[in-house]
Amino acid sequence: MRFSLIDRIDVLEPGKRIAAVKSLSMAEEYLADHFPGFPVMPGVLMLEAMTQASAWLVRVTEDFAHSMVVLQEARNVKYGQFVRPGQTLEVSAQIVEHGEKETKVKAQGEMNGQVTLRGQLILRRYNLAEESPAKATIDASLIEELRSQLALLCPVEIGHGS
Repeated sequence: MRFSLIDRIDVLEPGKRIAAVKSLSMAEEYLADHFPGFPVMPGVLMLEAMTQASAWLVRVTEDFAHSMVVLQEARNVKYGQFVRPGQTLEVSAQIVEHGEKETKVKAQGEMNGQVTLRGQLILRRYNLAEESPAKATIDASLIEELRSQLALLCPVEIGHGS
C-alpha cells in the first residue's frame, strides 16, 4: 500500500469489526484538483478508506496469513455527503462472511453521526508465492512491514475497543 487513508484504528475485533478514522487536512495533495475553490475528498478515496480499514480487519483476523488483501468487488455503494478539510471520516466495517480466499464485509463511513457512504465489499486474499514460489521472501517482507504499520495505527490492544 503506497498511501494510507487510515490515520488511526480505534476498535479492532478479529473476525468481527473495525472502527478507524481519517482526518482530512488541506495538506492532502489531491484537494488542489478536487475541486478548486471547493475542496472535498473524492468518492473513490472514501471507498479506498473503507477498503483499507476492511483489509486491516482481514489481516488481523487471519493473523497476516496473506501478504495481499485487495478489493475484488464493491456492491451497492451509496454516497451521502462531502468530506471537507478539517473534518474526520469515521470508517467501520463488519465481517459478513469469511471464506477460503474471499471476505465479504459491510462497511460505512460517517461524519458527525451522518452516513457519508456505505456499501458491501468483497476482498480477495493471496500470497505472491502462489504465483511463483520464489516470491515467498517478498511475502514475508510485506507481512513484516504490514505488522509494523499496524503497530503505528492501532494504539488499542487488539480485540478491545476504546
